Amino acid sequence: MVLVHVLLISFYFNYSASFPFEYVVNCILGGPTAAPVFMFCMGIGIVYSRRSQREIMIKRGISLMILGLLVNIFEFILPHFVSGFLLHDSSMFGIYGGLILFYVDILGFAGLSFILFGLFKKYNLTDKQILTIAIIMSVIGSFVRYIDFNNHILNIIFGYLIGTTDTFTAFPLLNWFIFPIAGYVYGQYFIRSKDKSALFKFWSIFILIGMIYFIITSIIPGGYLTAEDTYYFLNITAALITVFYIHGYLGFCYYISKKLPEVLINVFTTLSKNI
Repeated sequence: MVLVHVLLISFYFNYSASFPFEYVVNCILGGPTAAPVFMFCMGIGIVYSRRSQREIMIKRGISLMILGLLVNIFEFILPHFVSGFLLHDSSMFGIYGGLILFYVDILGFAGLSFILFGLFKKYNLTDKQILTIAIIMSVIGSFVRYIDFNNHILNIIFGYLIGTTDTFTAFPLLNWFIFPIAGYVYGQYFIRSKDKSALFKFWSIFILIGMIYFIITSIIPGGYLTAEDTYYFLNITAALITVFYIHGYLGFCYYISKKLPEVLINVFTTLSKNI
């Protein structure tokens, strides 16, 4: 995720990458292999966590939303003034009169997700119930997209929930909540699995199915990976196929990890903890 974001920003300054390289970075590594996997693993992490009481999760959600605001300051607002001063081009990082502070990125989404998880625990909802809620949310989010309230503030407020216009939203809750929920339900089985090799036996098939879908939907007009908004406001079909792909991707990582030296595994572990 760090590599992808650095490369995407570098494209602003030197847009000379070959099409295959740009496609892999932007559409695959920066698409289904990035945020969905991160969110899915977030759900698995809740299963493993000893600090998953509802009060802790709600407080964590609020802190993540505040952290998201701080990130927006350093990601958008400060670069706006720096680029304007040094490069004489403040349009590169537009701040829309300061409203970009409330841009909905992955930390804002994660914060809302943890708050919802805390509420689910408060009311003792079952896995089947929360999975049903997540699917219903995804279906609603699939149809409630590209809405413009003709008001920047309303677009931002509702952008936390649905895919509004104005480019203020990357990860609306209704469209993306299915990933941490799927990861949470998946984690219930994963943690009890004694034979992970058997669990990941058909990982290559899941990756192949996902890749075929990703390639097709990066070509057809309005497809999943044809544009940023169709990715960020993904529909239920894209979400479900991406969940299957994630299972295959985790299997790929599992088998690769068996062949890597311990010192390299420790490096990745340290990086992951700090990220």
